[in-house]
Amino acid sequence: MLQSNEDEKVFTLALIHTPGIGSVTIRQLISYCGGASSVFLADYKHLIKIPGVGDKVVKAILAKTTLEMAERELHSCNQSGVNLHFFNDPTYPARLKPLYDAPVVLYSKGKFDFNTAISIGIVGTRQISDYGKSVTETIIKELEPFKAMIVSGLAYGVDITAHRACVKYNLPTLGVMASGLDVIYPAGHQRTALEMQENGGLVTENALGTKPDFMRFPARNRIIAGLSDVTVVVESAKKGGSLITVEFAQNYHRDVYAVPGMIGSGQSEGCNYLIRDHKASIFTSVEDMVTAMGWGLETKKPAAVPVVQAQCSFEGFTQDEGQILALLKQKGSVQIDELAWQSGMHQNKLATLLLNLEFQGMVRSLPGKKYGLM
Repeated sequence: MLQSNEDEKVFTLALIHTPGIGSVTIRQLISYCGGASSVFLADYKHLIKIPGVGDKVVKAILAKTTLEMAERELHSCNQSGVNLHFFNDPTYPARLKPLYDAPVVLYSKGKFDFNTAISIGIVGTRQISDYGKSVTETIIKELEPFKAMIVSGLAYGVDITAHRACVKYNLPTLGVMASGLDVIYPAGHQRTALEMQENGGLVTENALGTKPDFMRFPARNRIIAGLSDVTVVVESAKKGGSLITVEFAQNYHRDVYAVPGMIGSGQSEGCNYLIRDHKASIFTSVEDMVTAMGWGLETKKPAAVPVVQAQCSFEGFTQDEGQILALLKQKGSVQIDELAWQSGMHQNKLATLLLNLEFQGMVRSLPGKKYGLM
């Protein structure tokens, strides 16, 4: 018999595999129902009232056809040494938790810390030039004293050059995959992928056995952007996957740097345009970037996104009320969905508590289903 927390993992995986449901809807369902297992215990009348959930999705959930698949998957991960990081686990990366489209679960292998003090995405063209290789290696070498984690996509060109330089200079590196962890793509990078796991590793949102189809690469790119404090584009054509990563980074309010290249060079056209259009800062040196980012050798590890405790000088309130007030004090204005996610409270209960706090003059309702302190 599975333990209760194992049950919740199975039910969450079952939701992920249910047709027509994405990560945003899954969090919405869990938030309203109070847990993944509660989603499957709910009836049609309850589920159909949840915003963004239609008849087709409700019927797919009630069919419960993915539960057996999810249980097999969890067993396979345990057997093969794959780590699972669910969005409400303490091991889930703090940099991803606040993002509206963050994966519900991540699969990983290796020896690394998601919450390392400095995390830098290095991306670019698959058709890397000698100039691009030289710049990439120099960046990695000069970052070595900072022990930054380098995040990339294990692809040809800039990605694999960055990963291999990290192995060479003993810098932790994380390869974000568009496939399952057991499907290394490209296949020629298997040796590097294995070497990376000694000081870094591999991560994906895709189940074991998943093949890398076209639409999984943009989804992979959002994880690279989300895991990175800053994204550096070494070389890029006018169109390409690295520019998609830049778009995600900008949406997440992360810094972007682009390495300038020779005018007329196809490999640098995208970088030059990013700089021209003020979509990226010009990369001149690691020293300049470190100074601009405010990093130093004494840089501390970022605090994990916590479940805020109620004891934050909010005396005279219940523990639940104190937790809500502490979250709002920490984050400013927050949507009710995120409040439910961060607090772990059922959304119906949360709505009642927020209303009570409004009556007490502590909380105010804001446009866009947001709440903030008075």
